[in-house]
Amino acid sequence: MKGRIFRPPHAVNLRLTLGPLRRGHCDPTMRVGPDGIWRATRTPEGPVTTHIVSAGDQVLMEAWGPGAEWALDAAPALVGALDDDGGFQPMHPVVEDLHRRLRGLRICRSQAVMEAIVPTILEQKVIGVQAHKSYAAVVRRFGEEAPGPGGLLLAPLPQVLAAVPYHSFHRLGVERKRADTIRLACSYAHRLEETVGMSPTDARKRLTALPGLGPWSAAEVATVALGDPDAVSLGDYHLPHLVTYALTGEPRGDDARMLELLEPWRGQRGRVVKLLEAGADAPPRYGPRMPLQHISGL
Repeated sequence: MKGRIFRPPHAVNLRLTLGPLRRGHCDPTMRVGPDGIWRATRTPEGPVTTHIVSAGDQVLMEAWGPGAEWALDAAPALVGALDDDGGFQPMHPVVEDLHRRLRGLRICRSQAVMEAIVPTILEQKVIGVQAHKSYAAVVRRFGEEAPGPGGLLLAPLPQVLAAVPYHSFHRLGVERKRADTIRLACSYAHRLEETVGMSPTDARKRLTALPGLGPWSAAEVATVALGDPDAVSLGDYHLPHLVTYALTGEPRGDDARMLELLEPWRGQRGRVVKLLEAGADAPPRYGPRMPLQHISGL
């Protein structure tokens, strides 16, 4: 086991910042509890299990496995300690209030692109609980035990998923379209992982060049893996309503209206979205919730 203590230059709320990396309460790769945050991931130097806790103005990370040193070096970026919002201007009473109350909400940068892409593809066209159940099943079926304590599993290697026949995904609640998109993405894993070193614009172009990864998927990946503070998920079922209601009081909105309202924060639009998702009032409901989807209809 290796460990490191560092002091971020600003407040960091680990639960709010790292929460988006966790894909539901049954995610076998990550656990959030009273003892801190446990996360299993793959690094360029090998797999690692990390345990992250905050104590006052300090953050402590412990790491087990071949990727321990890499994970410790990357810890400040992961927990949002390098996320600089110094030039951010709230410019709206709701955003100003949330920015004041949620000072520890930062944009993380996991640098684990494929670990973000696979669950993001699973979240296409279905509700979160359904996608999370499938992701947990995929990890348990094709992943492996993570090093060290924690009892976590590592996400499957891309080359493993690329070789899995689509009917094996079908048994885990994933229809052929999403299964084929996952297999295709995993076959280009090296090219997709290269987005870590690209500008946000070039990274989005690289991600959306892959069939099956549209603007929504690219933004979801860019937010958690690349630390992009301007990423906005277009085509989301709920997000336009949330943003529109929070900023105008209008109960419904679409992508065009959402982008219009977020335009004053260009360069930091994703930060505004994160603040609203974390603390804004939900818009009123006028219809049924998005239903569970049977894979035969996808």
